[in-house]
Amino acid sequence: MTAPTVTREQAFANARAVLDAARARRDADRAAGRLAPEVELICRRLERQQREQQANTPHRAAA
Repeated sequence: MTAPTVTREQAFANARAVLDAARARRDADRAAGRLAPEVELICRRLERQQREQQANTPHRAAA
């Protein structure tokens, strides 16, 4: 007997869909002002770190 298996690609697609939905809920809550102040501060800190990291990372030219 063999159990149905999920391909690697499908597993990644499923995980991406769940992550995208969670981010959409977070963004909607943030836009509506429903996030706790400490969570808002964490989001701002992470966004600032991402911007700094992107600014310090050279972009590869398209081939």
